[in-house]
Amino acid sequence: MADEFDALLEALELKDESRTGWVLRRIDTPESVAAHTWGMATLCLLYAEQAGDAVDRDRAVSMALVHDLAEARTGDIATRADDEHQRVSDEEKTARERAAIAELLEPFDTDGEFRSLWEEYETRETPTAQFVKDMDLIDNCLQALKYERENRYDDAEENAAFSQYENLDEFFATAAPRLHTEIGETLFAETKTRYEREIGRECQL
Repeated sequence: MADEFDALLEALELKDESRTGWVLRRIDTPESVAAHTWGMATLCLLYAEQAGDAVDRDRAVSMALVHDLAEARTGDIATRADDEHQRVSDEEKTARERAAIAELLEPFDTDGEFRSLWEEYETRETPTAQFVKDMDLIDNCLQALKYERENRYDDAEENAAFSQYENLDEFFATAAPRLHTEIGETLFAETKTRYEREIGRECQL
């Protein structure tokens, strides 16, 4: 039982783990990884039916809840639009997270079900996993729209981490080429349109 509670308390660190992309953009009081997970799981719950019969809504919600659990140990490694700003390769990120998730889930995952959800999400070979990844990207874009509307950062202040993108454009630029589903494309287009109204120009992708 001690191992179970140790793992549980470590997982709850996600409530205090700020999302790196927003920290780099100097967002005022950025969301935590746990907040992102909730947003993503909610999108999965609300839009799975529109994604088609091949998507399992319950599995999608469970997958969303598990997908970033490893970051309680590894921290959040942001995906950047430009390779020069990517501090950890995709391969290294996956390897770190695979090792962390195996240990964090071990006390709870006697039949390997949770680990299977995480692996399915990482490989993105099933319609459900592709849908869940799209909801991950859409949650990020929705959060960018929210921060833009609330003026949660100083767009006049020079920021070397985002030198090639204005406002919060990079968060849309990283999402656009990675979408797999029709519902993902639809939600992205609507969110981008609303974001462009806020910034008064076309978003740079």
